[in-house]
Amino acid sequence: MAGADPTRTSWPELVGIPATPAVMRINHDRPELVVEVLPLGIKLEKGFNSKRVRVFYNPRDSAGLVAKVPVVG
Repeated sequence: MAGADPTRTSWPELVGIPATPAVMRINHDRPELVVEVLPLGIKLEKGFNSKRVRVFYNPRDSAGLVAKVPVVG
């Protein structure tokens, strides 16, 4: 794993890997962010939060793979 990157705002390379290592990578790069792990398709309130990253996984996939690019917001 490369060093932390405090400027990152998205993690496209995490799509298709299990959510737990994805969260670990985001926490490594940006430890000040809150990471939420949520099932794809859940209804959420809209609004940008510069201190949050949402990791969406496919609930039909037993491996819990990341289904969308995690981004700050």
